[in-house]
Amino acid sequence: MNQLEDWKNRLKKGHMLSVICVLLVVVVALGILLYSKQREYRQASENSYNMAFYELVDYVQNVETYLAKSLISSTSEHGAETLTNLWREANLAQSYLSRLPIESQELENTEKFLNQVSDYSYSLSRKNIYNEDLTEEDLKNLKDLHSYSVELENTLNQLSDDLNTGRFSWGELTKKGTVAFAQQVDNISKESFSNLEENFHEYAGLIYDGAFSEHLTNNEKRGLTGEDINEEKAKQLAEEFVGKENIKEISNLGFSENATIPVYDFSILNHEDETINVSIAKKGGHIVYMNANRAVNSEIISQEEADKKGKQFLESKGFKNMKETYYLKQEGIVTINYAATQNKVVMYPDLIKVKVALDNGEILGIESTGYLNNHVKRDVSKVKITQEQAKKSLNKDLQIHSEGLAIIPTQWQTEILCYEFKGKVDDREFLVYINAENGREEDILIITNTPNGTLTM
Repeated sequence: MNQLEDWKNRLKKGHMLSVICVLLVVVVALGILLYSKQREYRQASENSYNMAFYELVDYVQNVETYLAKSLISSTSEHGAETLTNLWREANLAQSYLSRLPIESQELENTEKFLNQVSDYSYSLSRKNIYNEDLTEEDLKNLKDLHSYSVELENTLNQLSDDLNTGRFSWGELTKKGTVAFAQQVDNISKESFSNLEENFHEYAGLIYDGAFSEHLTNNEKRGLTGEDINEEKAKQLAEEFVGKENIKEISNLGFSENATIPVYDFSILNHEDETINVSIAKKGGHIVYMNANRAVNSEIISQEEADKKGKQFLESKGFKNMKETYYLKQEGIVTINYAATQNKVVMYPDLIKVKVALDNGEILGIESTGYLNNHVKRDVSKVKITQEQAKKSLNKDLQIHSEGLAIIPTQWQTEILCYEFKGKVDDREFLVYINAENGREEDILIITNTPNGTLTM
């Protein structure tokens, strides 16, 4: 009897121990789950703040770009467009600035700057729209704003470097970094804008006639000629483009019907076991895309040699009269933009990108969407003013280095025949486009020369 009672007591103790063990396991599991969820939430917040910050950096860079363009614009029409873009970019920058986890008083100077840029550019755009010339005081104010925008851009770029190198996180900035952040942007003071206040106007919104242009819905692919082909024919064309002797294996990846240009996609394995992706258009069997994944560990050939090899490659594939324009170099590979030419007139809508390896000049990629969308023979006879007459529309401070005719696209998918003038103002390079029919300033691009390429904004 005593043995039975003893066995029951031990069973109860064992049961309680099991219950305690289970509870401990549950508590530990809940703790791990809560910690994991909290870490996921912190990471999601960090990612959200990073996204907002990098968007802010981009829009502040755009603000600086449009301010620079506004300083050399010489016509009210294009000036109004530039200032309207400036107004929009400053507003978007303010929007992303407000998403950062920093108390508003710490960002007061930065918010003040972006707000003033937005309001002032809006008021000046209204002047331009009503054909009122900007005064010397207006231009001086824009120049001052531009210098402040450069300071802010540099500050944000430094903060971007700090984030990328892990010197601080947004969590740390929320707790103790606001004072440091405020000190960084303190160069942009309230007093700097006191002389602009009287020019500000209340926001009223803008209406763009161009938004209703019929060309916006014109989806004609002018360079996409020929009859439709099937997948087998596309496969044959892909093999011919890469060279059958270079192919170890080829796989069909299917038909991309909803792409900008419907294509058959293929994956090719060469004899070095490197992958080459190729896309062939259903209509006409044109090459739309090719990209070879190969590491390039040295740079031996020059940019001039790469330009020449890219042009020779395009000619061998049937793309005649192409001219190299801008390029970007990354990790031993240079991507070059080539534009079609017609009677020495550069056709900027007809662009083809070519990737050239700088170790041996091998062509690693091509993308021809712009060319296939737009290439057609144009009427380039609508020149009604001379080159000398066109120069009269230029800013007097522009030191011209080169000039010629070009067709440029517009944001409404139309095209304009222009005189293209490349030159400098205050050691900064610009491209200015003057309408060859009426002498109107149509567009201004800033040329950025870096060790890795020549780009435009």
